[in-house]
Amino acid sequence: MNQPNFDDQRLIPILEKVKAGQRLPSEDGVTLYRTPDLLGVGYLANLVRERLHGDITFFNVNRHINPTDVCVASCRLCAFGKQKRNENSYTMSLEEVWHRAGEGYKEAVSEFHIVGGLHPELTLDWYCEMLRGLKQRYPDVHLKAFTMVEISYFAQRTKLSHREVLLKLKAAGMDSQPGGGAEIFSERVRRIICDHKIDGGEWLEIARISHELGLKTNCTMLYGHIESEVDRVDHLVKLRNLQDETGGFVTFIPLAFHPDNTSLEHIDKTTGFDDIRNIAVSRLMLDNIPHIKAYWVMMTPQIAQIAQRFGADDIDGTVVEEKIYHDAGATTSQSLRRGELLRLITEAGRVPFERDTLYRPVERTEAAFTILV
Repeated sequence: MNQPNFDDQRLIPILEKVKAGQRLPSEDGVTLYRTPDLLGVGYLANLVRERLHGDITFFNVNRHINPTDVCVASCRLCAFGKQKRNENSYTMSLEEVWHRAGEGYKEAVSEFHIVGGLHPELTLDWYCEMLRGLKQRYPDVHLKAFTMVEISYFAQRTKLSHREVLLKLKAAGMDSQPGGGAEIFSERVRRIICDHKIDGGEWLEIARISHELGLKTNCTMLYGHIESEVDRVDHLVKLRNLQDETGGFVTFIPLAFHPDNTSLEHIDKTTGFDDIRNIAVSRLMLDNIPHIKAYWVMMTPQIAQIAQRFGADDIDGTVVEEKIYHDAGATTSQSLRRGELLRLITEAGRVPFERDTLYRPVERTEAAFTILV
């Protein structure tokens, strides 16, 4: 691949570091966010992406389950959570969760992605029973459940330590954790957008404990609200530092803020330019996190396709039913069939690779799958 003619000459020394496999410092991250040369940034990110994964784009057949939208927090960024007295709120029974897990798709899923609100009455025992019931009914399905925010809330209510809560959930069937709730680690920003949530330090500490217990997790960053480029880079560097310690993060997912139906709806929505840049900068700064996901539900399938040339190597999965982003005004479909994902990846010039949650290859027959280890 020939070296491009960068529009911004500040990218040339960054190119030399990327070619040499050197870690980029914070100041380079800020430059990557502020340069107008998006194609140059994409070129750099694609170098790293293809060095790590070649032409492969990963996907999985998964199903999102949100057991309740009742939440004691009132974060300004959120359109999903509702107070218990809200007539539009919902809470599934255990039987509903177990039934919902098995409906709405014709293809065997390999993962249930489970997150919900901070319900004032549902107990840790209830959630453990939910996990046990899912494992009994769908023993081959990986349970990726509960954000660090939910773990903190369970600990607060039960007066148990984070470690004790995680051990109970792991014993009940929790296989790994999603990366939500990280938002942005800047204390200044969190005081405005999510002051009811745990702070960034606690989020990172719970992730550290999860990794120590052998639980793999994802990690995220919410962008496109009131944060600065410096806040974004600080967030990425803190994730990178923890990954140096534990190696427990599997995938990073940059998440665009959707302002509709929140108390921050006066903020402009992110553009495709923003979304692509965050994918690319994430790939360049997070040199020790294996995978960067372009979450098609958030950024549209079309932008997720383009992202496969700007640093992303994953396009997420079938999803089936997504509530959190759609409550905040997302207009994308709530599900894609496996065949549609294959088409999106192939049209982007990449090679589809069906994975399980831990990126092991999946071999599929008509309505079943086998994880190849």
